[in-house]
Amino acid sequence: MKHLRNILKVTAILAALLLTLPAYADKKDSKISFKETVYDFGKVSLKGGKVSHEFSFTNEGDRNLVITNARADCGCTRPEYDDSPVAPGKGGKVKVTFAPAAKGHFSKKVTVTTNGSPRKARLLIKGEVVE
Repeated sequence: MKHLRNILKVTAILAALLLTLPAYADKKDSKISFKETVYDFGKVSLKGGKVSHEFSFTNEGDRNLVITNARADCGCTRPEYDDSPVAPGKGGKVKVTFAPAAKGHFSKKVTVTTNGSPRKARLLIKGEVVE
């Protein structure tokens, strides 16, 4: 009798787990999708000061999207973003500002971290600083 009770308990637990699997398979998430991930400034004047570009994105997921961080790979590049939730189907922008300091080609990465998919997205600005 005790053995039968244990079998019934295990069966009940397995049945409960199987019933919850569809909920995990259908898990909704936010999804950031950038219109573009690379921007070429072309030729930038050394004496012209800072230049900026806004990368537009859309939340293509089913839950609110939040940008939790945006980090550049050097101090000459500064990302700006709004950390307010972005509803599904809505969009936003990440502004990236570059301060030219020396002549030559440049390529700078910005890593955008979100609560959705992908967790980390890469943006790239590039160009050439001329006199």
